[in-house]
Amino acid sequence: MQLWQALLIGLFAYLGRNQVPWLFGTTGGFYAMGRPLVAGAVIGLIMGDVSTGVLCGVAVQALFIGQIVPGGALPSDLNFAAYIGIPLAMAAGGGSDVAVALAMPLGTLGVALHNFTMTFNSVFAHRADKYAAEGDADKIPLMNLMGTVVHFIERVGLVTLICFFGSQFAGQVIDAIPAVIMNFLAVGGKMLPALGFALLLKQIVSEKWMIVLFLAGWVLNKSVSMTTTALVIIAAAVALLFVMAKGNNNQGAAVASSNQTLTEEGDYDE
Repeated sequence: MQLWQALLIGLFAYLGRNQVPWLFGTTGGFYAMGRPLVAGAVIGLIMGDVSTGVLCGVAVQALFIGQIVPGGALPSDLNFAAYIGIPLAMAAGGGSDVAVALAMPLGTLGVALHNFTMTFNSVFAHRADKYAAEGDADKIPLMNLMGTVVHFIERVGLVTLICFFGSQFAGQVIDAIPAVIMNFLAVGGKMLPALGFALLLKQIVSEKWMIVLFLAGWVLNKSVSMTTTALVIIAAAVALLFVMAKGNNNQGAAVASSNQTLTEEGDYDE
């Protein structure tokens, strides 16, 4: 990997980092540019192999698809995992399995770095409070910018250095790993995205019987080679019918309850 490629990857990693405001806040940054699927396309474009980058991004995205960020707490830094794991896997000649295997420890390391930089940035927050108390409003925006400088050094610097110096090392490590272990990593890499989907289902499935709908959609997709777009349309229609049926049942139950109340009041009056 050339230095300019590593530097570009580091720059996009910074733009997609949590708490960086340049791309419409977290909307275009962390929740768009920071997603592994987008990162895979960007990295593939930089490294000249978009298809492999997208495939690696899809696999890493599936791994973190069930992750939420409650109250700003970061369970795993998928941005750090994607912008290092995907280019290292591609530079080493590996595929999506290698990218997923690298993403897990990198995500944990990214959380530690995120917590460290956010703790360090509290210095600027306290300085901003001091300037606000003194009525010196001109220096408050400067404190906000200083926080982004810390993120820039942490993300661009680390990602660039690891991608540039680590690509050759990653290739040597992969070549030295026995085939049995590589097969084990390949199987494990395919199982981890299933774990991500399981976590997502746990969040969105409110009643256990709804699992049947998920299984029916999966069987239908695999049996008749249906496109994802067609399956989404069918799923939307089924969801609409379910909501309408549930609404009618609730309305009927409310009417029955009202009639029962009126009957009981009539009996009481007599």
